[in-house]
Amino acid sequence: MTQAFILFVNVATVKHKTKGRSDRGCRYILVLFLYSMLMSPGSRTLTMCTYWRVFSAFALTLALITSPAVYAKDTPFIVVQSTTSTQNSGLLDAILPAFSEEQGIEVRVVAVGTGQAIRNAANGDGDVLLVHAKSAEETFVEQGLGIERFDVMYNDFVLIGPENDPAGINGSDITDALSAIARTQATFASRGDDSGTHKAELALWASTGIDAPADSGRWYRETGSGMGATLNIAIAMGAYTLTDRATWIAFGNKGDYQIMVQGDDRLFNQYGVILVNPEKHPNVKAEEAQRFIDWLTGEQGQNAIGQYQVEGQQLFFPNAGKRTGSTN
Repeated sequence: MTQAFILFVNVATVKHKTKGRSDRGCRYILVLFLYSMLMSPGSRTLTMCTYWRVFSAFALTLALITSPAVYAKDTPFIVVQSTTSTQNSGLLDAILPAFSEEQGIEVRVVAVGTGQAIRNAANGDGDVLLVHAKSAEETFVEQGLGIERFDVMYNDFVLIGPENDPAGINGSDITDALSAIARTQATFASRGDDSGTHKAELALWASTGIDAPADSGRWYRETGSGMGATLNIAIAMGAYTLTDRATWIAFGNKGDYQIMVQGDDRLFNQYGVILVNPEKHPNVKAEEAQRFIDWLTGEQGQNAIGQYQVEGQQLFFPNAGKRTGSTN
């Protein structure tokens, strides 16, 4: 029974944050309270007194979660459907507090693969789309699901592999490198999740004329995971993989892995931002979302992106200003 209530607290508090107090701290307080109610003398016997104690704890938990005395007045918020690289790299954690402080709008990020982020936004489960698959983004706008697409920033993809380089690709261009991996059947870890990185990887394989996914489960392994998890899996199995440079720089478990291929024009990685169409989904907070987009593509947001570094290296390069897509 105790475990059931702890599960309830986890579910109930995950969607709530206090101003200046973490939801984790709130969860701990509630769990301790429930535990004291349930485990006090005599509570291990299911009596009417126990049931009453449980009910009282349940009611008080609800009151604590929803009470204005615990939480500051409601803060406006928007939901940004974004890609894992913006989260894994630490970029959003670094720049979003400045926007929230200035505008008084909380930004709640759903970090998933680009394909899933686009599907979520298409379903109305977000106000803003911030991803890196330009063709898919333009289709999103053309279908009337988004208002307009803006370039935000760019970096590049890199192909990483173990120091012993079993396919002998270090320093090659991307086409020769992928061809060598397929020829030697060296293990390659693909995200396999319809993310922006996965889409870019498939396009690169297509440029070689090699149908790598046809060998899925052999030398070509699809993780179905985000970038951080895929990097861990690749390193554990000694596989090559494609990653965005920002995530790789911020990644803390490199082992003997290093960048094997970089600097190829075909590895360019553009990010874009789109307001979800409120005519399709009336729940979209268009005014607040547009303020976020204006900030992100404006001087302050662009400066914040450009100033973000990890280990002395700039991870993203702001390039807003060019508008792509259509206006509805």
